[in-house]
Amino acid sequence: MLYLALSTLRARKGAFVGAFVALLCAAALVTACGALLDTGLRGKIPTERYAAAGVLVTADQEVHWATEKKGKTKEKSKPLTERAWLDAGLGKRLEGVPGVRRVVPELTFPAQVLSTSAGSTAPSWGHAWSSAALTPFTLRDGRAPAAADEVVADAGSGLRTGTQVTVQSTGAPAAYEVVGIAEAQRPLRRQSALFFAEAEARRLAGHAHKVSVLGLLTEPGADTTAVQAGALEVLRGTTAKVRTGDERGPVEFLDADKARVRLISMGGAMAGTSLMVALLVVTGTFTLSIQQRSRELALLRAVGATPGQLRRMVGREAVAVGLLAGIPGAAAGLLLAQWLYGRFVTMGALPDTLELTLSAFPPLAAVLATLAAAWGAARVSARRPARIKPTEGLAEAAVRPARLGLPRIVGGVIAAVGYAVLVFVLSGLRTDAAATPVTFFSVILATLALALLGPLIAGAATAALGAVARLVSPAAGFLAAQNTRAHAHRLAAVVTPLALAVAMASTVLFTQTTLSRAAGAQVVAGTSAPYVLSGAGPGVPAVAAEAARKVPGVTAVTEVLRTTVRSGQDKFPAQGASWRNLDRALDPGVVAGSLGAMTAGTVAVSELAATTKGVGLGDTLPVTLGDGTGIDLRIAAVYQRGLGFGDLILPYELVAAHVDNPLATSVLVAGTPAPGALRAALRGYPAVHVLDRTRAEAARGEQEAVQAQLNYLTMGLIIAFTSIAVINTLVMATSARRREFALLRMVGTTRRQLRAMLRWETLAVALLSVVLGAGVAYATLAAYSTGMARTSVPYAPLLGCAGVVAGAGLLAFLSTALPARAALRGGLAGAAGARE
Repeated sequence: MLYLALSTLRARKGAFVGAFVALLCAAALVTACGALLDTGLRGKIPTERYAAAGVLVTADQEVHWATEKKGKTKEKSKPLTERAWLDAGLGKRLEGVPGVRRVVPELTFPAQVLSTSAGSTAPSWGHAWSSAALTPFTLRDGRAPAAADEVVADAGSGLRTGTQVTVQSTGAPAAYEVVGIAEAQRPLRRQSALFFAEAEARRLAGHAHKVSVLGLLTEPGADTTAVQAGALEVLRGTTAKVRTGDERGPVEFLDADKARVRLISMGGAMAGTSLMVALLVVTGTFTLSIQQRSRELALLRAVGATPGQLRRMVGREAVAVGLLAGIPGAAAGLLLAQWLYGRFVTMGALPDTLELTLSAFPPLAAVLATLAAAWGAARVSARRPARIKPTEGLAEAAVRPARLGLPRIVGGVIAAVGYAVLVFVLSGLRTDAAATPVTFFSVILATLALALLGPLIAGAATAALGAVARLVSPAAGFLAAQNTRAHAHRLAAVVTPLALAVAMASTVLFTQTTLSRAAGAQVVAGTSAPYVLSGAGPGVPAVAAEAARKVPGVTAVTEVLRTTVRSGQDKFPAQGASWRNLDRALDPGVVAGSLGAMTAGTVAVSELAATTKGVGLGDTLPVTLGDGTGIDLRIAAVYQRGLGFGDLILPYELVAAHVDNPLATSVLVAGTPAPGALRAALRGYPAVHVLDRTRAEAARGEQEAVQAQLNYLTMGLIIAFTSIAVINTLVMATSARRREFALLRMVGTTRRQLRAMLRWETLAVALLSVVLGAGVAYATLAAYSTGMARTSVPYAPLLGCAGVVAGAGLLAFLSTALPARAALRGGLAGAAGARE
C-alpha cells in the first residue's frame, strides 16, 4: 500500500497540489502563532541599566489571592500593572550580607526632555546619580550633578555639556543645566537616562522612604548564588524578592514583563483559532480531492482492495503530502513570526525589550499538527468510498448520491446546535477578554455546520438560483443549474471556505467597529466639558490644570488618569478623576447615587463591576491599585456607561500616588471659557494642547485605530490563509472538470456557452457564500453587540460591507476564470479521456 500510495502521488500530481498548498499554509500559520506564544512564555528580557548589579532586590510585582477547591487551598497570582516600590530601610540590612561590596538604591521615574528633538526616541527615565554605578555609567565629560537644577545625560541622548533643557517629569516642567555626559560600558539601546542630584531625584520620584530597586554590587570573585542565598536569609519574613541573571530584565523593563501576559493570551488565541481553521480547511480540501478520485477508489475496490487497505493508502498519501508541505511550511512560519513581531513592535503593541524567541518547539508542533490534520482529514474523507461495496462505489462514481449519510447530518445538526448555544452565551458576555474567543470559535463552529450540511443547503439554494439563471440565459443557465444541482457536494466543498472567509472577515472588521462606536457614543454622550487638554510629553502636569482653573468662565477642571485595578480576582479598566465638581465635566449615566457625593475615600462603579462583585450604593469595595496597594472604598455612585469610562472611577490623587506616571492622561475643562483665553493661560506649557470636542474625538479615534490595526493584523493572517484556501479549492474544483467540459463540447456546447455556464456557477458560489457567511457573521455580531454594547444591532460601515462582498466575488471569479480557461484548452478526445 505504501508503494501504491507513492505511485498515486506521482501519477496524480495535480490532484495533490491543493492539499500541499493548504498544508503548507497551515504549517506556516501554526508555527508563527506558536512562536509568539513561545515568546510570551520564554522570551528573554535582557537587562541594560542593571548590567553591573549581579543581584537585585525588588518588591513583589504580583498580586496574590487564595482559592479553595475540593477542600484544598491554592495560591494564585497575577502581575501588577504598575511598579511596586520597596522599603528603602532594607538596604541597611543587606549591607552585612557576605560578598556584598555595596548596596545601591535606585529610583526610577519618567523624565523627558521637551526643549530638544535631538537624540534617542526611546523612553526616557530619571534616576539619582548614585545609581549610575549599577550599569555602570562613567562621566565622559563634565561632572556629577550637585544642585537641584543640574542633570547628567547619557551619551545616546544627543545632548552636550552646558545645554539648558526643559524636562517634564512627575511635576511641573522645569529648566535644568546639563553638567555632564555619562557613557555606559554598553550603550543603552532601549531607553534614555537622565541623572539628577539625590534630593531632586527623591522629590521627583514622589515615594518617600521607598526605592524602586536595591542593587547589590558584589566583591570580586564572589559567588552570586551565595549572595542571593544570604540576601534571602536577611529578607526572610518580608515580601521582597531577590533576582539574579535573566530575572533582572523584567525588573528593569516592567512593560516587557506585562507584555508577556498579553502575548501569551494573543498568541494562544491566534494559535487555537488558526489550528481550528486549518483543520476545517484541510478537511475540506481532502474531501474535494477524494470526491475527484471516487472512480479510482471504486475501481481499486472492484479489483480486490479491502476497505482497510484503501484507508491505509489514503492515510499514507496524506502523511507523505503532510511531510512535504509541513517542513517548508514550518520554516516559512519562522520568517512569518519575525515579520509579525516586527509589526507588533512598530505599532507599539509590544516593546522591543521582549525579544522574539525562535526555537524548535513551534515548528515541530506545527509539523506534527499538519501530519495529524492531513492523516485525519484523509481518513475521514475516504471513510465512505472505502466502506461501500465495489458495485455501489462504481455507481456513485458515475452519479453522486443526492442524499447525505446519517452521521454527517447528525454531526451538522450538533454543530448547528452548538453554534446556537455559543451565540446565546456570547450575548451575555460583557468583557472583551471573555467575548472575543467565544466570538471566533462561534464562527468556526457555524462554518463546520455549513460544511457538513452544505449539500442540503446548496441543493435548496441552487434550485432558486437556477430558475433565475434559466430565465436570463436559457442555455448557459440551464447547464449551470443542472451542474450545481447534480454536484451539490462539490458546490458545498467550494462554498465552505469562501463562507468562512466572509464570516471571519466580517467578524474581525465589525466587532471592532461595533465596540468602538458604542464606546465613542458613550464618551460623547457622557462628556459635558467643551475642551480637553492633552499632553505631547508624558502627560498634562498639575500646574497646567491649575492654570486652566483660573481662566474666566471655567466652572470645573477634571484631571483624568487611566489605569487598571483589581478587586479580588477581577481586573477592571479604571480612571482616576478629580472628584471636586466631577459631575460638571462627566455624565457616565449615573443610575444610583451621585458623582457630586464623591470624596477622597469613595469610588463610582459601572453596572458591570457592581454585578460582578455583588455590591451596590453605599457598600464597601476592596480595591487593589496598580502597584499592589490595597484599599477599601465606599461606593458613591453606580453608572451605565462603563464601556466609555471604564468600570471604576477613583479619586485622581489616589490613583496618581500608585502609578509609574502620575501626570494626567487628559484634563477636561468645563464651562464657557474663551478659547483664546484658555490657550493664553497655557502658553507657558508648550507640550500641552487645547482640543475642542471635535478634535478630542478625532484624537480618541486615532488611538482606537492603533488598537484596531493590531486586531486586524492578528486575525488578518487567518483570513489570508482562508482566502488562499478558497482560491486553492476553487482552482482544484475547476481544473478537475476537463473531462466534463470536453464531453459538453462533444455534444455541441460552444466555448462561449461553457464560459457563460461557469460565470453562472461562480455567481451562485459567490452569492451563496456571501449570504451564508454574512448570516453567520450577523448572528454572531448581534450576540457580541448585545453583550458588550447592550444593543442587538452591530455597526457595520457600508464601505466595509461592500469591501467584504467585493473581495468574496473577486476571489470566486479569479479562482474559476483562469483555471477554466486552461481546462478548455486542448483537443476534445484527449480531454474526454483525461482523469477526473
